[in-house]
Amino acid sequence: MSKHLDIDDLAGWFAVGNKPRDQWRIGTEHEKIGFCMDSLRPIPYDGERSIKQLLSLLTQQGWQAVLEKNNLIALKKGLASVTLEPGGQLELSGAPLATIHQTCRETTDYHALVRTISDELGIGFLALGFQPKWKQSDIPWMPKSRYAVMRNYMPKVGSGGLDMMTRTATVQANLDFGSELDMARKMRISLCLQPLVTALYAASPFEHGKPSGFLSRRAACWLDTDPQRTGIPACAFKDDFGFAAYTEWALDAPMYFIMRDNIYIDCAGSSFRDFLAGKLPQLPGAYPDMDDWELHISTLFPDVRLKQYLEMRGADAGGWPWICSLPALWKGLLYDAQAEDAAWAMVADWSHAEVVALRNAVPRTALKTPFRDTTVLQLCEKMLDISRAGLVRLHQTNAAGEDESIFLAPVIQAVESGQTQADRWLAAYHNEWHQNIDRIFTEAMHP
Repeated sequence: MSKHLDIDDLAGWFAVGNKPRDQWRIGTEHEKIGFCMDSLRPIPYDGERSIKQLLSLLTQQGWQAVLEKNNLIALKKGLASVTLEPGGQLELSGAPLATIHQTCRETTDYHALVRTISDELGIGFLALGFQPKWKQSDIPWMPKSRYAVMRNYMPKVGSGGLDMMTRTATVQANLDFGSELDMARKMRISLCLQPLVTALYAASPFEHGKPSGFLSRRAACWLDTDPQRTGIPACAFKDDFGFAAYTEWALDAPMYFIMRDNIYIDCAGSSFRDFLAGKLPQLPGAYPDMDDWELHISTLFPDVRLKQYLEMRGADAGGWPWICSLPALWKGLLYDAQAEDAAWAMVADWSHAEVVALRNAVPRTALKTPFRDTTVLQLCEKMLDISRAGLVRLHQTNAAGEDESIFLAPVIQAVESGQTQADRWLAAYHNEWHQNIDRIFTEAMHP
C-alpha cells in the first residue's frame, strides 16, 4: 500500500526548487487589458473580433493551443505560455531566462506579434493596472472552469475579489533561490520591499471613467480579497521561517477546487488538512497527491508567493520599459550577494505590523506615504541604488557593452521626479485631456 502524503512531503515539494547560483534564472509575466478600438468596450471571448480569434491566429505563429471543454483558453511555446485571466486580460508567462536583455527581447517579440494580430482584428490592449472605464458588470467572463468556482466563492470572503479577477492587470517577476535559508531571507526582504514596489509602479488611478482616489486601484482590490490567502504572511517574519512554516500557512488557506479526470471539483472553503486525512467532504476517503498540492499552492495570492521559485506580485501592469524594469529591479536586489546584504540591512528590523500598515497605505498615497521618519520615495531611492549597484556588479552586458542597470530607467525617472505613472496620468486627465477618460485608451495602449 502506498504511503499517503504528510506535511513533510508537502514542505519537501518546495525544496525541489533549490538551485546552485549559476542556474538561477528570471521569469517575467505581464498582463494587458483588452478593448475594441471603435467602442473601447472589453473584448468578448467569442466572435469574429474576440479573444478566441486572437488566440486562434497566434496558433498560426507557432503557438500550441490549450483547450478546456473545446474552448481555446491558453497557448504554449516551449517554456512560455499565453493565458487568459478571468476578465479576458491577456497574460504572457515568459520563459525562465538568464538575463534581462533576453527578457526584453522576448517581450519585444511578443508585443510585435500581438500588435500585428490585434491591428487586424481592430482591438487594442492597455498597459495599466486597472480597467479605467467599464464596470465589473461590463466585463465578459472567460470560459475557464476554475474561474466559475472562484467567482462564486470570492464575494463570501471579501469585497475586492471579483474586481481583482476581472479588472486588474499586473507584471510579475519570478526568481530562484539556492537553499531553504536563501529562500527565507529573500522572502523576508521582498515582502518588506513589496509595498515600495507597489508605490513605484502605481499606474491605475481611474475607475468608472474618473479618478478613483487611489494611485493603484489594482493594489486597493487586494486589501479586501480573501485575507486567508493574500497579503503579507506573518510566518515569514519569524526567525525559524522556512518551507515547513510556509506549508503550515498554505494549509490554513481554504481550498478552491481539485481536479479529477480533467474536471474541476468545487471544494471552496474546505481544508487541505482534512484532505490529507482523507476527510475531504467532496471526496470522502480520497487522499491528495502532489498535483493536488501544486494546484492548491497556485490558488494562494500573497504579495510574494512561494512555489519552487519566488513570485514578486506587487506591481501594476505597464508598458515595455516598465515590464523590463521589474525583473531588473529584483535581480539587482537579490541575485548579487552584496546587494542582498544591503537590502537585508535596510529592512531587517521592520516588523510585520509595520509592513502590513505600509501595504494598506501605498495604494492611495504611493511615493508620498510616510514610514517611520522617512517616506516611501526616499526608501525607493535607497532600494534603487542597491539594485543598480547589484546589476553593475553582476555585469551581464548586451552587444553594446551595457549592463542590465539600463532597464531601471523608468523607475529611476519616477524617483527623481517624485511622480508615478498614475500621478502623470492624473495631471493629464485634469489638464490636456479635459477630464475625458477615453484619452487613456490611446495614452496607455501598449505599442
